Amino acid sequence: MNEGAWSLPSPWREARVAVVVPTYNEAGNLGELADRVLALDLPNLRLIVADDDSPDGTGALADDLAKRANEERPGRMVVLHRKVKEGIGRAHIAGMQEALGRGDEYVVQMDGDLSHRPEYIPHLLGTILATRAGVVIGSRYVVGGSLSTQWGRHRRLLSRFAGLYVNTILHLSVRDPTGGFKIWHRDVLEGIDLNAVRSDGYSFQVEMNYRCKRLGRAIVEMPIHFEERNAGSSKISFAVQVESMLRPFALRFGRQRPRDARTGPDRRAASAGRRGGGREARP
Repeated sequence: MNEGAWSLPSPWREARVAVVVPTYNEAGNLGELADRVLALDLPNLRLIVADDDSPDGTGALADDLAKRANEERPGRMVVLHRKVKEGIGRAHIAGMQEALGRGDEYVVQMDGDLSHRPEYIPHLLGTILATRAGVVIGSRYVVGGSLSTQWGRHRRLLSRFAGLYVNTILHLSVRDPTGGFKIWHRDVLEGIDLNAVRSDGYSFQVEMNYRCKRLGRAIVEMPIHFEERNAGSSKISFAVQVESMLRPFALRFGRQRPRDARTGPDRRAASAGRRGGGREARP
């Protein structure tokens, strides 16, 4: 069992949990991350890596890790090879849809750079089970939460401003609305309709919180310590920053259209197919 991780009581520890990790050039981090996630005392945990065709070989490394993990239990680790780099939001959605299709009841989303400690995952699971929230956020800004000392003053102020900006427009009442370490209940993800989510970049976190609140489901925050990334470089481009500024306005004042352009019987049939297959528990 990992040092610092909870050991949950039965039947909580037997919950079907998928951990979704989008990757792009995370070969320097993925091995340690997978080892720590799979060492958790959660026998029905599944790790899903959604790799956006990383040129550094992250996808091939993920395949090797999955081959070893699946010798112990088939389906313990799944690798999705995405041929187009569409942004972290689309990668998260691909992983979430995979988890729902395999019958997992709780879906964790976390970064692939070890800024989120895998040992918090049982804490997140215990919190969502105890509170019956729609989503639990691992929060940097509630009492007990903290940031890496490597974060400079400018970066801290920018993060705080982003949270204030989002809450002012969307009235989320969430201390860390841009946080990306979360656990979702599957019925919230099904209610959101992942095909309707518009965000590609880091505004994905904000949009998902907003859609959860629109469903009337509770958002709970749990304190975490946020680490500096272990290896590699940040993927936040100028275009991603612009999207993050504009998306809250679009959510509040714009008309939301699904990404899936199909309408009528074709779209309804596709949705019914996803719902019908979502509960089938694949290994």
